[in-house]
Amino acid sequence: MAKGLLALALWLCISLPAVAAAPKKPPSWAELTPEQQQILAPLAPDWDKLEPARKQKWVGIAKRYPKMKPDEQAKVQRRMQPWAKLTPKERQAARESYKKMEKLPPEKKQGLPKRWEEYNRLPEQERAKLGSKPRKPPAGSGAPKPPTEPAPPAAASTAPSDNSPAASQ
Repeated sequence: MAKGLLALALWLCISLPAVAAAPKKPPSWAELTPEQQQILAPLAPDWDKLEPARKQKWVGIAKRYPKMKPDEQAKVQRRMQPWAKLTPKERQAARESYKKMEKLPPEKKQGLPKRWEEYNRLPEQERAKLGSKPRKPPAGSGAPKPPTEPAPPAAASTAPSDNSPAASQ
């Protein structure tokens, strides 16, 4: 009897860490709780196409969602689907653009929302021209001068801030 209990205890000690360390499979849409489905509803059409790591991140956001302020919840909902549709490269570019804007001095940051609104009011063709126009280096300079303000990328309107829950996507 004692040998049997000892063998069982030994087996449990060996097998439990292996079970605990096994990677958790992200849930399918049907496996999400009704509350998670409601929070993540904008992602429903694309949920099964998302990579496992992205699904896990969105599930984490859904867990934090109830603790968010109503305005934060609205922002997450508004930005969720466009952000999820971005390619990894586009999301990275949006994050980098945000980081550059965060480093701007306050007086430069202050004018950004107004400039962004003006940019968004432009016709699509004008925005495409602005976005595809290469920057010219200043005359008489051998090396290009880095811009003082980043150009507003089209993806930045849907890119959550690094401080927001969706930024880790």
